[in-house]
Amino acid sequence: MKYTTAAGEKSTVKLTIDFSKEEWEGALAEAYKRTHGKYTVPGFRKGKAPRSVVENYYGKAAFFDEAFNVLYSKHYPEILAKERENFTAVGDPSLSVDDLSDEKVTLSAVVPVKPDVKIGSYKGLDIKKHEYTVSDEEVEKEVKKILDREAKTVEVTDRPCADGDTVNINFSGSVDGEKFPGGTADEYDLVLGSGSFIPGFEAQVEGMKIGEDKDITVKFPEDYQAENLRGKDAVFAIHLNSIKGKELPALTDEYVKKHTGSETVADYTAKVKDRLTKQAENRGRDETENSIVEAICATAECEIPQAMIESEIDRMVQDFSYRLMYQGLKLEDYIKYMGQTMQTFRAQFTDQAKKRVLSQLVIEKIVKEEKISATTEEIDAKIAEQAASVGKTVEEYKKNIDPRQQEYITNDIVITKLFSFLEENNNMIKE
Repeated sequence: MKYTTAAGEKSTVKLTIDFSKEEWEGALAEAYKRTHGKYTVPGFRKGKAPRSVVENYYGKAAFFDEAFNVLYSKHYPEILAKERENFTAVGDPSLSVDDLSDEKVTLSAVVPVKPDVKIGSYKGLDIKKHEYTVSDEEVEKEVKKILDREAKTVEVTDRPCADGDTVNINFSGSVDGEKFPGGTADEYDLVLGSGSFIPGFEAQVEGMKIGEDKDITVKFPEDYQAENLRGKDAVFAIHLNSIKGKELPALTDEYVKKHTGSETVADYTAKVKDRLTKQAENRGRDETENSIVEAICATAECEIPQAMIESEIDRMVQDFSYRLMYQGLKLEDYIKYMGQTMQTFRAQFTDQAKKRVLSQLVIEKIVKEEKISATTEEIDAKIAEQAASVGKTVEEYKKNIDPRQQEYITNDIVITKLFSFLEENNNMIKE
């Protein structure tokens, strides 16, 4: 077997593979072994006719397709292994037969490969640094959430509904005067402040009284799951049926000790503040890292193979399906309810999938350019940190680390070092 490679269009590599007469004959013999059982020839029991008889009866090409599969399955992985320094396949190849003669067989494989991304710049850019603080009001609100554990639900009749109340409503939504799937319901229980509805919906319901009717206007988010509603203005006719509020117990040291691991309200409050502060820091870090990647991607040029986009869409659809499962829903039922097909449902993830793939390619490119890696000492320190967090010795913890976890730890260190490098080498603007 001999082969040549040539750069193709749109991040592909064309393999031209020549097989000798002997290799082709061997593939045909193997194809006969694999598939002869399905052939019926008069005068022979099914699967018992010799190869030459089958070929005479069904035609010389009877075993060609399976013979091509024999050659492909054996030699294609070998070629990819030899060429791993030159390209990485990211999808199945497109196969064709270029020559089929008595002397040789020539196959072509057009392989989608990981593209080379060209980055305009990843240093000296003006990038927003996101930072968040935690107010005393936010801490107090979070502390009081433990009171919900012994809260009593009471009917409210003497005041308008407020944040934290559960309201029972009828609603009917329309866009451009037309109702849409999922936009109408009767006797729906909604917890105000839960964020379970479109932004702005719950805030406009607050202040309504029992029996009151009200029209509210909201805008669907640009990333809303139903593509046909993204960015659209909607009007909801609301009727408020009832209000239920919470009657909370007093926040005391005894109550805190009963429901948490803290001894006093002050101790618990300090722990809550520390937790919220860490969450705010993580949020700021994540948003800053996203801003960095977006700024660099804006300077990048890359032809992303469709195979990579489809693979990312597969992951996004799978994640969406898992989230639905936690709500007791099936993806197929959701798609049908939204008036979509699987094709249109997948299509709405395309733009985000392209961004994700480009982001990953950009990150890999910079890591390679800057030779960023994880040292043995850094990996050991990370493992020790994780072991301590679960109360195990390093030796005990290492026993449960498989190769995939080891790779995750290494990648985590590399990504942390990468973003530290990028923050140091760009103009991070605080607002």
